Amino acid sequence: MTDEQNQPNRAEITREKLLSAALDVFGRYGFDGTSTRQLSEAAGVNLQAIPYYFGGKEGLYVATAEYLVSRIDRHVGSLRQQIGAHLMALEAAGQTLSEEDARRLLTEMGATMVGLFVSKESEPWARFIIREQMEPTEAFARVYQGLMRPMIEMARRMIGTILQEDPASEHVRLRTLAFVGNIMVFRVAHAAVLAQMEWQSVGPEQLQTLRNLVAELVGQLRQAKGNT
Repeated sequence: MTDEQNQPNRAEITREKLLSAALDVFGRYGFDGTSTRQLSEAAGVNLQAIPYYFGGKEGLYVATAEYLVSRIDRHVGSLRQQIGAHLMALEAAGQTLSEEDARRLLTEMGATMVGLFVSKESEPWARFIIREQMEPTEAFARVYQGLMRPMIEMARRMIGTILQEDPASEHVRLRTLAFVGNIMVFRVAHAAVLAQMEWQSVGPEQLQTLRNLVAELVGQLRQAKGNT
């Protein structure tokens, strides 16, 4: 194989190195606190690779957000597709989602998310996302539209079914955010969780405990009294 034929592979490797390094560095220091030299050194690539592949630091930052979405989607994309396909099949058959199915799917989604949130791999993702929560940029829009919104809306559909309310209602939106927050706390307050639970780390036993908690949280979702 010629050098020319190898070139796309080298380009892909360089881009991957930059995006992986940028996810960690931007998450630690923020956009303004990060220099292109820091990024290139962390990635182990030439400084000129940033403007060459991304047009500059701004382009790399937005691309990093898209890269983050793709990384997380590797873990949750299959489940999201399965749930989406199930919902579409019900609609095609003129059927509605049952409460039993809604609880099962929501539990599966929550268990998948909590497993992802407590993993070591999610640390740089959380730093990046938390910074964007505090001071949203175009990067937040990419993460929200590409990942957060579809997952939250899917959860809304299931929680609306369980509560027997319109998934678009303010109440269901808030209940969904509260449910998601109960799971996200295990990443955004990871140190406090370990300290409070007196855990050294989250291993298989602790992870199963958290997954059981997710099932408990789903089980606590109940239709409000007097709601018809």
